Amino acid sequence: MCGIVGIYLKSSKLEKSLGKMLSGMLVNMESRGPDSAGFAIYKNEKNKDYKYSLCLSGVNFETFKKQISKEIKVASLVKNSDHVILKTKEKPSKINEVLSIKFKNVSLVGYGKSIEIFKQVGNPSDVVKKFNLNEFSGTHGIGHTRMATESAITTDGSHPYSTGEDECIVHNGSLSNHNNLRRKLVKNGSVFKSENDTEVAAGYISDSLKNKNLKDTLKSGLNDLDGFYTFITGTRKGFAVLRDEIACKPAVIAETKDYVAIASEFQAMAHLPNVNQAKIFEPEPGVVYSWGN
Repeated sequence: MCGIVGIYLKSSKLEKSLGKMLSGMLVNMESRGPDSAGFAIYKNEKNKDYKYSLCLSGVNFETFKKQISKEIKVASLVKNSDHVILKTKEKPSKINEVLSIKFKNVSLVGYGKSIEIFKQVGNPSDVVKKFNLNEFSGTHGIGHTRMATESAITTDGSHPYSTGEDECIVHNGSLSNHNNLRRKLVKNGSVFKSENDTEVAAGYISDSLKNKNLKDTLKSGLNDLDGFYTFITGTRKGFAVLRDEIACKPAVIAETKDYVAIASEFQAMAHLPNVNQAKIFEPEPGVVYSWGN
């Protein structure tokens, strides 16, 4: 049992409140996932630099700052708890090479032109405070509270998972064929950093998006991903929601003229503005719902 949440803003007037809205949703999903928490924030930034979300994993920030500046041209480096957001024109292949050779203890959590990802082991309320989520602004975001089942309680085992540019996923449920699917994806060039089944789903989506759009990718997943699940998949433009065809994992959507919110339980959305005027419904089994994409 885990908790998933997401919010997509239709109105730019709420962008400065995105972090506060999302933090309340995550805290209210604490009972579904006390082991770890994480979130992805999308920002409508105009610059052409890549943003890399990195977990320092005990590496001293000042030391890392000096050493990384010797390897690449850094546009900016901002620390947030044990994570940093690195902005640079360097492409992912170069960053992965530098990290694998010079910074083996530093993890690449996600990258893109819009996305920033933060996740930690611990009580969701504490994680929200450590990363100061209340102060974030953005266009949309997704989050997860984890109750570990199939893999260890580690930052690498926490959601969201990101395996492609400005892509990420959070998941409530379990996949039964993730080991076989992992082997197939590795043969196609995918790289996995954990034993978590959700990372395999993320890799499947990234691999499929090379040839399909997000909606068709998720539809194909109904045949290729065995198990039970509710997914929220984030992209630079928006997010999509899918429940498997059995739909034993709960989800509820609240939609107003200003935003669309989704959560495992309605209580996560009770604090949102004008939610009492929202259209509230459960996503149908096997149906892809998408906003912004």
